Amino acid sequence: MDPVEPTPSSAGPRPHRVVVLALDGLLPFELGIPHRIFGRPKDGRGRHLYEVITCSVRPPGPVETDADFAVHVAHGPEALATADTVIVPASYELGPVYERGELTDDLAAALALIRPGTRLASICTGVYVLAAAGYLDGRPATTHWADSERLQRLFPRVEVDPDVLFVDDGDILTSAGVAAGIDLCLHIVRRDHGAVVANDVARRTVVPPHRDGGQAQYIRRPVPDPQQASTSGARAWALGRLHEPIQLRDMAAREAMSVRTFTRRFREEAGVSPGQWLTQQRVERARHLLESTDLSVDQVARDAGFGTAQSMRQHLQTALGVTPTAYRRTFRAGGRQRTGAPATAGT
Repeated sequence: MDPVEPTPSSAGPRPHRVVVLALDGLLPFELGIPHRIFGRPKDGRGRHLYEVITCSVRPPGPVETDADFAVHVAHGPEALATADTVIVPASYELGPVYERGELTDDLAAALALIRPGTRLASICTGVYVLAAAGYLDGRPATTHWADSERLQRLFPRVEVDPDVLFVDDGDILTSAGVAAGIDLCLHIVRRDHGAVVANDVARRTVVPPHRDGGQAQYIRRPVPDPQQASTSGARAWALGRLHEPIQLRDMAAREAMSVRTFTRRFREEAGVSPGQWLTQQRVERARHLLESTDLSVDQVARDAGFGTAQSMRQHLQTALGVTPTAYRRTFRAGGRQRTGAPATAGT
C-alpha cells in the first residue's frame, strides 16, 4: 500500500490525518511536537484518534535542521493532499518567504495540493508560510513575540496579536514559539475530543494540561526569585477549593501580601490576572465534570465554583462557544464509567 494513502480501518473510522510540513532550517524540537501530542490520543477501544506523518516540498529525502544533523523525511508534497490538518512548524531558512513575503515555486506548488476545508496550523515562524500564501489576510494570528513586528510589517493585512500563546480562528490556528506549540496542539486535541483526552495526553507528556491561548507570551519572572514571595501557594490553595467562593483578598492573605502586590506578582508569574486564572480553572473543572460524570448541570456548576447553572452557561459560552449540555453531548465518550446523579435535559 502507498504509505501516503490514509490507513483504512475495518473496525471503525480512519484516524484524523495530521500532515506536518518539514522545511529546510526546521527546529527539531518544534518538528517533534505534533508527533508527540497527536500520536498519543486513543479512543475507548485503544484505536489511535490521529495519524501523523511528515512530508517535504521535495521527493523523500533529507531535510536540513538548524542543528548539526538532517532528518530523513519519507513523504513528498503529495501527502498534503491527504491531510485533514496541516501543521507548519518553525524554520530559520524560509528565504524569500521571511525576507519578502513571497513563496518559492516548490512551496507554492506544495501548498496548492491542500484540499479546501483542510484545517491549517503553524508554530512560531511557520506562520510566515501561511501569511505568504494569503491564508491569513484579514484574519488574526500570532507568532513568537520577537518576530511579531516583522510579521505585521511584511503582511499588513494580517491582524497580528503579539501577546498571546496561540490564536484559534476556526479553520486556521497559529501559535507563538517553542513551548506554545505544545499548548496549541493540546488545544486542538481538547477542541476535537474534549478535556479528558487532552489532559491525559498532557499527563503523559509531563506538561501542564492547559494554558489559555490568551495568556501572555512573555512572563517576566517565569521562575520566581527565591528571595521574593511567590503566589504558587495561593494558586494551590485555590485549586483545592474551586467549589467555594474565593476572594482576591483571601488569596493575597495566603501569601501575606497586599492585594496590589499580590495582583502584580500573580500576573508576572502566571501571565494573567487572578480573576482570569480562577475563571480558567473553573471552566476546566466544569469541562472535566461534564465529560466524566453524570452530575446534573446544576451540580457541576456548584462543584466548579460558578454557583448557578446560568453563570456556568455564560462562562462556557464565552470560553468555548457552547452550552454545558451541548459540550457534554459532544465530548462524552461512550462506555466510560460515570458516577453521580442523572444529567438534567434542556440546560
